[in-house]
Amino acid sequence: MAQIELDQITKRFGDVTALREVSFTVRDGEFFVLLGPTGAGKTTTLRVISGLERQDSGHLRFDGQSVDATTPAERDIAFVFQYYSLYPTMSVYDNLAFPLRAPGRKVPENEIKTRVQEAADKVRISHLLQRSTRNLSGGEMQRVAIGRALVREPQIFLMDEPLSNLDAKLREALRIELGRLQREKHSTTLFVTHDQIEAMTMADRVGVMRDGVLVQVGTPREIYDKPANAFVAKMVGVPRINLMPAEMQDGRIHLTQSSGLSLPLPAQNKAPAAFILGLRPEDVRIEPEGELAGEVALLEPLGVETIVHIRSGAQTILSTVGGIAQLKLGQPVRFNIHRERLHIFSKEDGARL
Repeated sequence: MAQIELDQITKRFGDVTALREVSFTVRDGEFFVLLGPTGAGKTTTLRVISGLERQDSGHLRFDGQSVDATTPAERDIAFVFQYYSLYPTMSVYDNLAFPLRAPGRKVPENEIKTRVQEAADKVRISHLLQRSTRNLSGGEMQRVAIGRALVREPQIFLMDEPLSNLDAKLREALRIELGRLQREKHSTTLFVTHDQIEAMTMADRVGVMRDGVLVQVGTPREIYDKPANAFVAKMVGVPRINLMPAEMQDGRIHLTQSSGLSLPLPAQNKAPAAFILGLRPEDVRIEPEGELAGEVALLEPLGVETIVHIRSGAQTILSTVGGIAQLKLGQPVRFNIHRERLHIFSKEDGARL
């Protein structure tokens, strides 16, 4: 496999800067996920790495060697697209075999058969090999697309939101399959998604992008526990993080839109006079003897847990309770906040303080 290094990559389309001095490294054998909303520059990053787009400035290296001047065919990359890009007039077998039959590869037909069967076994579509791709479900077509990438045995896999068009159950199944395949092959994989669950469950490391800029790179745990700014904090975590305007008065944090909620600032934290306070819902704990008070504004029972919306003045704070919470709308509740896990962000630019 290979290591991918992006060094100050900038890409423009007319007056629009799609990538702005993007630098990061995907290590050999790593599953690296680019996470961000639509328009963040994730797909453009993949297209530059594959050679389908040429950067305007910066350098791209595989295993320390520049590939700036090489063609897509010379880069030995398999690209799995969001839309399946299969040949509808061919069988599943012929779709899988197609990359091996390309001019110049000269792969013997008996080897093609072996490699197609191995790839089909890995993505569990052996029973579909003789079927036309026109008669497949969405999940089956995406498995064929992934199998066609596997059969090539490239040094790098690029995957552009390959699960986004599938229903929730299929997404979960293929997420598990892709993780298993990557661990078995130790393949260098760059996976693009706007779904933070995919990023957090699949990645060795995550790169968060916004408006063509790489905002933060880290393990899923690092991204979750120490987000670089409020944008990253909002990108990861279900339910979403609580972000609330706050201010410091007499050594205590006051939530400015609540009905008098305040708590002491932990000794290891520092905060300016006004800032944005971040609280993960699991760190807001409903307890009979809690120091803080509010009332239940909304309940979202999810089975394994219930998301409780606690109203205090004009402020609503999300909390999580295990199982189906025995609470009612409008019911007064007491709660505590895990003060050692506060997130403090700049009011001006959202940067972590």
